[in-house]
Amino acid sequence: MRGRRVLVRADLNVPLDGETITDDGRIRASVPTITTLADRGAKVVVCAHLGRPKGQVKAEFSLKPVAVRLRELLGRDVAFATDVVGDSARATVDGLQDGQVALLENLRYEPGEESKDDALRGDFATRLAGLADLYVGDGFGAVHRKHASVYDVPRMLPHAAGRLVLAEVEVLKRLTEDTERPYVVVLGGAKVSDKLGVIANLLSKVDRLLVGGGMAYTFLKAQGHEVGGSLLQEDQLDQVRGFLDEAAKRGVDLVLPVDVLAATHFAEDAPYDVVEATAIPADREGLDIGPRTRELFASKLADARTVFWNGPMGVFEFDAFAGGTRAVAEALIASEGYSVVGGGDSAAAVRKLGLPEDGFSHISTGGGASLEYLEGKTLPGLAALEG
Repeated sequence: MRGRRVLVRADLNVPLDGETITDDGRIRASVPTITTLADRGAKVVVCAHLGRPKGQVKAEFSLKPVAVRLRELLGRDVAFATDVVGDSARATVDGLQDGQVALLENLRYEPGEESKDDALRGDFATRLAGLADLYVGDGFGAVHRKHASVYDVPRMLPHAAGRLVLAEVEVLKRLTEDTERPYVVVLGGAKVSDKLGVIANLLSKVDRLLVGGGMAYTFLKAQGHEVGGSLLQEDQLDQVRGFLDEAAKRGVDLVLPVDVLAATHFAEDAPYDVVEATAIPADREGLDIGPRTRELFASKLADARTVFWNGPMGVFEFDAFAGGTRAVAEALIASEGYSVVGGGDSAAAVRKLGLPEDGFSHISTGGGASLEYLEGKTLPGLAALEG
């Protein structure tokens, strides 16, 4: 390992407010693998994406603030290349001594990274692979993407999975193979359409499915209830009715909100009332689950031996409508079961609400990747690492 150039595909896609990182969870999760390689004398070349610049160089998507934070967390210098595979990248990598670390600029500045054209993507992958001798895939949040840095490069270099990816896969196997019961899944977030595959697959595996967040209103509407101005996906109603029927057939306890906080409009300071979930006024919109639902969901989680939670219960970014998400998180912390927070907004909510991260068995770094794994899909990044 000493003296070898190791390209580490990390997931450093963190939220930024200007140049201020508002949640550094993904950077912290990448530290163990980078530290291990550097301590073994490797010349560590980290690559990652940030946001969706769509093949164009846009200053607001620069990884420069991430390089600063990574340097602080590693406690060692991090050289920063101002491009991905250009003159700066080559000079930066050439200048590394054994045990030193460099970060390349945003992978998605290069059109070839996300290209559907195999030749274009392959050309970029060849140039990226040319910067290294070995490849370590550690960006779990991107393994469901058939991107050059995730799928093509590991097929060009001797490769291995990093610590983070290995840990994430171990957790997901525990959620899909010989799962300890009762097995409860809590799904929230805005759209049913984002979770269609995972719901369809999990209905044959879980004992209880608790549905909150914006997606709950499509379920309530499918049962024939008024949802007012709440978030609704009309085109998913037939699909959701199918889920309700399937859950009933399989004996799955599918639990929906019984009360909600119905606000006059979507705003942090919007006036609201607690109303029955089956009778939301036409001029109101549900922005969080209500107090009785919080108690109901907590009771359904109390004896769980395995829990997977993905998606907030309300608009947790607004303090007035964060109570439902907090209640579910606190119920998981109180549970003695194996609890997994499925990345994305759920992980962000845990940190925003100031809850102890060690209160959960695992907090995933990859929401979309976790969901696709639980759908039973083959993830390109994992397939490349296994090949």
